[in-house]
Amino acid sequence: MTIINFKAIAFLDEINVNTIAIHFGINHKFKWEESLTLDEVALKGIVRDPRDKSIFVFPFGSIVFINCQYHEIMDITDYLSHIEKNLEQISYYLDFSDDYKVEISPNEILKIYNDNLVTAYDLNFQKEIVSTVLAKSVALERIEFQIDKLIDEIEEIINYLQKGNLTVSDKKLAKMSARILDFRLRVISYIMLLDKPEITWVNEEAENLFDKLSTLFELNDRCENIRQKSEMMMDITQVFSELAHARRGSRLEYAVIFLITLEIIISIILNFVK
Repeated sequence: MTIINFKAIAFLDEINVNTIAIHFGINHKFKWEESLTLDEVALKGIVRDPRDKSIFVFPFGSIVFINCQYHEIMDITDYLSHIEKNLEQISYYLDFSDDYKVEISPNEILKIYNDNLVTAYDLNFQKEIVSTVLAKSVALERIEFQIDKLIDEIEEIINYLQKGNLTVSDKKLAKMSARILDFRLRVISYIMLLDKPEITWVNEEAENLFDKLSTLFELNDRCENIRQKSEMMMDITQVFSELAHARRGSRLEYAVIFLITLEIIISIILNFVK
């Protein structure tokens, strides 16, 4: 039985795949849904023993390492960080990662489990499909964490509202609104994560495997959940903005009333003096 080990890591919101491709002499303009594959030939000189090792680099910030040990993952990431500057300073952070195995055993029918896949043959498309689904899953995990963290901040402001006051500054509200808008834009981009790899359009087996793994990792449901949360946060932000505008409007009205009152008092005093 042959075992292929996968480790997917979501490093960033976006990786410049084209810059990395040019470094390795690959002249191809990569789109958002396309991945860059670096095989054992490309990894030669980066890791000590590149046999049966490869990586998939995805524009949406994920990298999938195949048959790589931890120190090899660190070596590869450190090497890539000199090409893609956004990878600097994060080489040793593996907060959003997942592992999976493909077990190739003759005479076995296709079986898909949470942690591994059993198949009878080592087909060319299997690594790409498994890597693509894993990469999308950890990318979603990263944005799920970020959006939940932002929701926690919003809940703190809601607690202030429940006490009848809004102590948050306009500057903080503006920053929070900007972050939420950034999430909304990213959600639109992450909808592309639901797009199928190109190979699925020409290979029915590849399409079936992608569909099954996508269901297993709940890609569609998670994308929809992120979309709904972002819309909910936008609604809350709109309420905050309206309250802030109302507060500024009230202050302006009080200022006008004060000035009018002051003018009346001054007029009375002047008349009295005369």
